[in-house]
Parts: sequence; C-alpha cells; structure tokens
Amino acid sequence: MVTLWNQISENLFFVLACVAIVVGLALLARLAEHFLPEKRKVSPARRVSIIGICAAIATVLHVLDFPLLFLAPGFYKLDFSELPVLLCGFYLGPSATVVCEGIKILLKLLLKGTSTAFVGDLANFVVGCSFVLPATIWYHAHKSKHSAIIGLALGTACMTVFGSAFNAVYLLPKFAELYGMPLDAIIAAGTAIHSGINSVSTFVLLCVAPLNLLKGAVVSVLTMLLYKRVARPLFGIRS
Repeated sequence: MVTLWNQISENLFFVLACVAIVVGLALLARLAEHFLPEKRKVSPARRVSIIGICAAIATVLHVLDFPLLFLAPGFYKLDFSELPVLLCGFYLGPSATVVCEGIKILLKLLLKGTSTAFVGDLANFVVGCSFVLPATIWYHAHKSKHSAIIGLALGTACMTVFGSAFNAVYLLPKFAELYGMPLDAIIAAGTAIHSGINSVSTFVLLCVAPLNLLKGAVVSVLTMLLYKRVARPLFGIRS
C-alpha cells in the first residue's frame, strides 16, 4: 500500500489526467443513456451488488493476464476482464460498464500495484471502455441477439482502431517518459518479433492492433455464449 501511494505521488499529474479521463467517460456514458430506450428497472441495492460481483470477477481475470510473445512484447498482456464488464453492461446499461471497469482497475491496483507507472492501467481502462461502451450502447438501442452481435463487432472495431491510435499518440510516449524505457527500445522490442516494425506507427499496426482484435473477438464470442447462461442465476433473467 505504501509503495502504491509513493507511485501516485511521483506521478501526480498523470494520475490527475487519468481521473479527468475517467470522469469524461462516465459523463459520456450518462449522456448516451438519455437517448436510449427506457432501462430495465433495478433497485439501487441490486444494481450495486451486480456491479460489485462483476467487477470482482473482472479483477480476477485482469490479474490473470498473460503475454503473447509471438504477437507483441511482454509488457503487452492479454486478459479477458472485459467479459464480466460486458455482461454487467448488457444488463444494466452503459454507465454500469464504466463504473465496473473503473472498480476493476482500482481493485487490481490495491492487489498488485502498478508495474507500468500507471500507464498500463490507464490503457486497460480507456481501451476497455472503447470496447464495452459502443457494444453496450448499440445493444441497448435495439435489444436483440442480432444487435448484440453487431454491437460486439462495433466495439471490437472501435477498440482496435482507437487502441492503436491512443497507443501511438499518447500511451507509448508517456510509458517511455514515466517508466524510463526509451521509445527506441520499445520499437526494438517489436522489431525482434516482427521485422517490419521500424517506427511507432508500424509497432501499433503489427503488435497493438492484432492483440486488440484478438481480444475483442474472443471476448465477443464468450459473451454471446455465456450471457443468457450467466444472466439467469446472476441477474435473475428467466428468458
């Protein structure tokens, strides 16, 4: 805990930027809900319990992340923590996804701290929201199995495109600055995997984009397979 607070104080301005991004995404989710059809009636206590359960499961899945060294350098890891976040969002709506995603990151920081100067944690939250928010919004706008599939495909596309751009423009330079790993060394780590990597642009195109695309595809398939099965015992859905 002391180490975590030391890291926060050393990276205070970056942490404040993270807070601003979180607030911005939460406001975006709330705004989207105003234009969606009437939400399912859920009591506040039940809403909190569902978000808490899904966030706890998401935290466990996030902690169990693993690298795909044939696809990207080891500091990029794959996890399936967006699965319970999506299940929560499909039931409760867009705002619940942002809250669930945020709690997941906070719990992970309390359990493991950060090994990436908070850059990886910000990336997981923002890129995760770029996946679950479009998918959830589209699903709640139409509410059908077909719309769920389209929403998940849209979310995967958004995560792949936005995640790559966000890495190139902000995350990789900030990681190099805060973590103390030169940008050239990051690119070299990518070159060791893909010989065609010689810049930040080719790095995100050949490493980041395929990793996000793979994650989105796998989580989407699992969501379609598990939602009804999990929703019955967890959310009380009977049909």
